[in-house]
Amino acid sequence: MSETRKPALIRLDANPDLPTPAEAAPVPDSPDAPQGAAMQRMARLAARPPSRLARWFWGLLFSFLLFIASLTAWNFIIGLIASSPLLGGVAAVLGGALVLVCTVIALRELAAIARLARLDRLRRSAEAALAGDDLGAARDVADRLDGLYAGREALTWGRKRFAERRSDMFDATALLELAEADLLAPLDAGAVAEVEAAARQVALVTALVPLALADIAVALGANLRMIRRVAEVYGGRGGTLETWRLTRAVLAHLVATGAVAVGDDMIGSIAGGGLLSKLSRRFGEGLVNGALTARVGVAAIEVCRPLAFRGQKRPRVTAIVQRALTGLFSQK
Repeated sequence: MSETRKPALIRLDANPDLPTPAEAAPVPDSPDAPQGAAMQRMARLAARPPSRLARWFWGLLFSFLLFIASLTAWNFIIGLIASSPLLGGVAAVLGGALVLVCTVIALRELAAIARLARLDRLRRSAEAALAGDDLGAARDVADRLDGLYAGREALTWGRKRFAERRSDMFDATALLELAEADLLAPLDAGAVAEVEAAARQVALVTALVPLALADIAVALGANLRMIRRVAEVYGGRGGTLETWRLTRAVLAHLVATGAVAVGDDMIGSIAGGGLLSKLSRRFGEGLVNGALTARVGVAAIEVCRPLAFRGQKRPRVTAIVQRALTGLFSQK
């Protein structure tokens, strides 16, 4: 018959060198938790700055190919005119039309750069007026902002309301906050709607398309379109080159600040153990990629907005993701 041992008291604080529960290291996240890989790869690829040698290489290569193509086309048209004046004339007309279209495209790109530069100058002027509490400078900013949106039918009521109340403002901060409420609040709603649509698209495609590179391509395309449309909402023009430059600036800022990663907000809760991500890892990746797209959209709004958020609330990523998912599930 075995001997029964008496109960013994074990003191957990007997060894003071052992860490307390408050000092213990946090439990690492599961390696299977969704991390938004498509958005993170897309952001790092797009935000990676090219080296100076690479810029010289691509610039010289493009110039050389353009020179060769122009010289070849010129010799072809001259030779065709010498052998067959009718066909040569047709080739000359087509070539001239192509040059004209390329010129128009180049002018549109320059116009897009000028429009975004105008928004940037307006934002800097507003910051300087607020920093110096300069009412005269604030009125100048308000006049330029009102002129920027003079052709917007959706802002007709807001512009009239702003014109009626601006004379009552004798403070730079109050005047610019009034301009923000009357002129920019409707535009903020349109920009947030574009961000919600892009987040919904990225989340849906990532969840349903099993191809490895397809989600990255869709995320890049959706973010490019979203940033271009956000710029257009605030008065910019959707030039191809300027959209790409703006996209790189936004993503470079997010990568530098660590914002394109799963964090402590709703994205972290989704990735860490939300019900939907537990049911399907692919669906969880879609939710995280959609939330990261919303982060990029909010950054694009802040970059393209002619006035920084002061009197109006900054869009919240959590609210955008919730509305985007609600729209996704409510569609029939």
